[in-house]
Amino acid sequence: MAGLDGLLLIDKPTGLTSAEVVRILKKALRVKKIGHLGTLDPFASGLLPLCLGTGTKLSQFLMAEQKSYTGTLQLGVETDTLDCTGTVTRTASVPDCTPTQLRKVEQRFIGDSWQTPPMYSALKRKGVPLYKLARQGIEVAREPRRVHISHLALTLGEPPAIHFSVSCSKGTYIRVLAADIGRALNSLAHLTRLRRTAFGAFSIDQAVPLSQVRSPQPGQPLALLSLAQATQSYRTFVVSAPEAALIRHGQQAVLRTLPAARDTGETARILGGEHELIAIITAGQGTWQLARVF
Repeated sequence: MAGLDGLLLIDKPTGLTSAEVVRILKKALRVKKIGHLGTLDPFASGLLPLCLGTGTKLSQFLMAEQKSYTGTLQLGVETDTLDCTGTVTRTASVPDCTPTQLRKVEQRFIGDSWQTPPMYSALKRKGVPLYKLARQGIEVAREPRRVHISHLALTLGEPPAIHFSVSCSKGTYIRVLAADIGRALNSLAHLTRLRRTAFGAFSIDQAVPLSQVRSPQPGQPLALLSLAQATQSYRTFVVSAPEAALIRHGQQAVLRTLPAARDTGETARILGGEHELIAIITAGQGTWQLARVF
């Protein structure tokens, strides 16, 4: 379909890879350029943002710093993938957990920590995804990465299940977190259910089922966010039509008239009089610079 430019928020069902969702929608919408943000594993469901058409130029600015999930982990069983798709590698006894113990474990993980990515991940070693090496029985050293957890709530389910909700920085592996929680409770654990509920400024409440987009009802409009709507969380500057024309021709003199950046590296957006997105700008050393023009 011509003119489909923006951000589409999909509620991904379980059983599909994020790449498969892209292929399905390319065919259904007849759009050549679609890219997803923030991969969801096949067994996971929830919010999967998709950039369409010109919206793909926004992808680097929409990679959320924070994401939120709900899910369930099972105590007493460890798998090689750290989730329910893997092969059982070890078992352990299941402790009698109390709400007080869970509160202590929550506090243990809140804040900054170091997390080692799992072997079953899309990270690459010399161009080869780690999960391909893992399937060959090869394990390589992985560099720990700093992650941040701003919220973690654990609740007792039907034993041996523990339900959770978490908000964390990008790059956090929830499968690893589930295994770490199991160890913190003097047991083992693996992830059995995972659902993404938020991606940056976007919520699962804004998402539409994949089936609704794949097979729309007659007259049903596509719930596509415009480029301006997709970037609404950024600091905004509005310029006149003549100034917008200059910016679109790559002239940056207009940027010197804007209010100062709050800090180096800040990202902001410029809108035209009709609230259309003109450009994304970033703060260099004391000055604004064009990062992307639309």
